[in-house]
Amino acid sequence: KDNSDQTIRNNCCDQCQEYFLSGNDLQKHLRAECYSDQIRKQIFEATAHIENSDHRLAIQDILWRNKILFDPTPSIINIPSQSAIKTGDHPPVYSKQYPASNKDQEIKVQETQKLLERGQIEESTSPWSSPIVLVKKKDKTMRFCIDYRRLNAITIKDAFPLPRIDEIFDQLSDAMYYTKFDFKSGYFQVPLSKEDRPKTAFSTRDNHYQFTVLPQGVTNGPATFQRVINHVLGRTRWKYALAYIDDVIIYSKTFEEHLSHLKEICQLLKDTRFRLNPEKCEIA
Repeated sequence: KDNSDQTIRNNCCDQCQEYFLSGNDLQKHLRAECYSDQIRKQIFEATAHIENSDHRLAIQDILWRNKILFDPTPSIINIPSQSAIKTGDHPPVYSKQYPASNKDQEIKVQETQKLLERGQIEESTSPWSSPIVLVKKKDKTMRFCIDYRRLNAITIKDAFPLPRIDEIFDQLSDAMYYTKFDFKSGYFQVPLSKEDRPKTAFSTRDNHYQFTVLPQGVTNGPATFQRVINHVLGRTRWKYALAYIDDVIIYSKTFEEHLSHLKEICQLLKDTRFRLNPEKCEIA
């Protein structure tokens, strides 16, 4: 009876808290009721290439149970705030904003409003300031960036190592099954220390803001994110999981091992409140 009760507890829908007698019953419920059409579509598309139907259903079951990883709502992970911008006793660096057309000014306001609503920036009284740059993407839309070159020039460099690509390939060479996870705006999921926030400040024509999360473009961003994800993956690293900045690779010799490894890594990421970009993930 104890084992039966434990099985039922394991088959609980984390969305509505309803319990089911078997994993198959839970999966049917999840597919039919407790997932948005968007997440359902993403999971089906991510696994459509798996020809073996039993394998496909087994992978889908893990993804259903960890659907929160694909939630499009921005999330800030539950780790201590990170210090990534040490500048010693250097005085604040201030740069004027670059000239911009009215259209570009409107884009800046729109983008800062999005960041503000997500809690990724806050209003600031900082003496620091770096200019906004709008970069045209391939689809002709504009990417909102901050030119941190002057800040980076006075930042003490973090020597935390990134994995060597040749060592990663060597580690993967014996595996038969692979899954690659890509984080959704990974830097913006990492909380930034209160001491560092004023240094990230930037201005629109009407207001002054600073980041509450790790901004893109700071020189120690890669090292900081690598340190975070290495800590999250813990003992799994170099055994069946690796990370290169904001990409995580899970690798296994057998399909049964891959299910176990995938389940464990999903749980680690879910516990940390990470969010993934399903369009860039490659499953099994």
